[in-house]
Amino acid sequence: MIYLELFLTFFLIGMFTIGGGYSMLPLIQNQVVNVHGWIDETTFTDIVAISQMTPGPIGINSATYIGYQVLLNSGAPEALCILGSFTATFAVVLPSFIIVLLLCKVYEKWRDHYLFKGVMTGLKPATLGLVGTA
Repeated sequence: MIYLELFLTFFLIGMFTIGGGYSMLPLIQNQVVNVHGWIDETTFTDIVAISQMTPGPIGINSATYIGYQVLLNSGAPEALCILGSFTATFAVVLPSFIIVLLLCKVYEKWRDHYLFKGVMTGLKPATLGLVGTA
């Protein structure tokens, strides 16, 4: 049952967080420390520090470490702790994957429409301008 709770918690975090990993951290902290009580504040701080040092997005790294730690704290063997890492990581990434997949389907359907082509033609120089100012 812990796997389902872990999946649903991180799926909702991935679905309702916009802005990247750093914007996920307060929501992750609230869910895993305050709401579910899976880990304590000190452990969460350590996980965030390790996630910052590890290559990759901090939100995904945090989900991976928290998934492992939650199962470890529940007394699960190491193999099941690794499955907890996979569950949390998969759940936090899945909403973004679904959204991009849906956007690809919309693009495929509308790419030949004259209004869509006009919008895309206008967005190209705007995008170049934004990249150039960064």
